[in-house]
Amino acid sequence: MQWTDIEITVPQAYAGTAEAIATMVANGGIYIEDYSDLEQQAWEIAHVDLIEQELLDKPRDVVKVHMYLAPDENPAEVLPLFKERLEASGIPYELATNGVEQEDWQNAWKKYYHAMDIGKRLAIVPGWEQYDTDRTAITMDPGMAFGTGTHETTALCLEVLDERVRGGERVLDIGTGSGILAIAALKLGAAAAEGVDIDPMCVRTAGENAARNGVEDRLTVLVGDLSDKASGVYDLITANIVAAAILSLAPHVPALLAPGAVFIASGIIDTRKEEVLAGLRAAGLEPFDVREKRGWVCIVCRKQEA
Repeated sequence: MQWTDIEITVPQAYAGTAEAIATMVANGGIYIEDYSDLEQQAWEIAHVDLIEQELLDKPRDVVKVHMYLAPDENPAEVLPLFKERLEASGIPYELATNGVEQEDWQNAWKKYYHAMDIGKRLAIVPGWEQYDTDRTAITMDPGMAFGTGTHETTALCLEVLDERVRGGERVLDIGTGSGILAIAALKLGAAAAEGVDIDPMCVRTAGENAARNGVEDRLTVLVGDLSDKASGVYDLITANIVAAAILSLAPHVPALLAPGAVFIASGIIDTRKEEVLAGLRAAGLEPFDVREKRGWVCIVCRKQEA
């Protein structure tokens, strides 16, 4: 079913006026792209500093107002009215129209997600792609949960797991999201894994991905607040979350580490690297491997010796 996306680009200062005009003209939905205070909004709304680089690269001085017309609406009737009101308001603008299939709203993100090799042993493969490889393949359809392997923070964690999983390990994945890290560890040979997330939707998605990869019998996924669902000790603990959450949970990590175990912390923007390193040391952990990729940091730690 073909809809029409009328996209109006205006200077950020005129965003409110353009939105008001679009609301008056449109019968369908309105969508606003405004990245002028992206970091502040992300922190205030979700208390996270984990933002896709593609979003960080968006222009901050303009706003795009999308007005969607249903298939039975004629753009030739709506566009002149829209232009007239914009020009009467004295707003400088650029106007574009695009056809949008209704199904594309839900599936458009797939064009950015393709099979990829990670480290020496892993391959991440979307469920809708065929990928001929002799690597350990992980079929991953993230749904609405974070973790496809494409983001630098996830890729860094996967590279560490690729190097460190040798078989038989017990794994804890804090903030499991799509379950990709726990699933990767299991397919590389870990004996059992537990995934914990505060979002029930993520827990459901992780369970579905585990079944898709044939490891559901070795992965336990629980709704919980960071590490409060942990039991016993682990050979590998991963936390691909955000700096603030890592600093909050760090004091609880040493007691969960088995002898010789490591803690992999990622999701850290590079401007907070030193703060997180200091916090990990203060919590009784010793960072011994720090990896960076395009502004993101992954820190691998072991328990400090007494």
